[in-house]
Amino acid sequence: MNDDQTKNLFERLSRQILGLIAKTNDPVAHRATAVALLHHKIPGVSWTGFYFLRGEDLVVEAYQGPVACLVLERHMGVCWAGINRNETLLVDDVEAFPGHIACDSRSRSEIVVPVRDGAGRAVGVLDVDSHLPDHFTEAHREGYETVVRLLEERWSG
Repeated sequence: MNDDQTKNLFERLSRQILGLIAKTNDPVAHRATAVALLHHKIPGVSWTGFYFLRGEDLVVEAYQGPVACLVLERHMGVCWAGINRNETLLVDDVEAFPGHIACDSRSRSEIVVPVRDGAGRAVGVLDVDSHLPDHFTEAHREGYETVVRLLEERWSG
């Protein structure tokens, strides 16, 4: 799938997500719906889910794929880096990422998008893995960021 096809797919999925989540104001239902749609419609992904801060811990929430790490070791790995830096991370080779946490030893690449509260602080992440190295492109980054921003807007208003 080329970048234009990926962008078009994310545009369609964003519209679908907005339509589906209009039925409730529950953020957990929104995240579960978004994850299910993204996981089954984006080619090449092996795990799609959210981690959210619960006190000092980063805890798994809605996800699709193999069983996940329930609580991530503090300030280690790609998800914590996304929280601590408050920025999207696109990792072509997870084995080369310092402190990578291998919840699924088959994962080879990953993208993590911070979820922010109304003050702009990272309070969670959308985490997506692939068994394929170098799988995620800038088009994926833009698409996943768009999905997270539309969810944030829905939760703030």
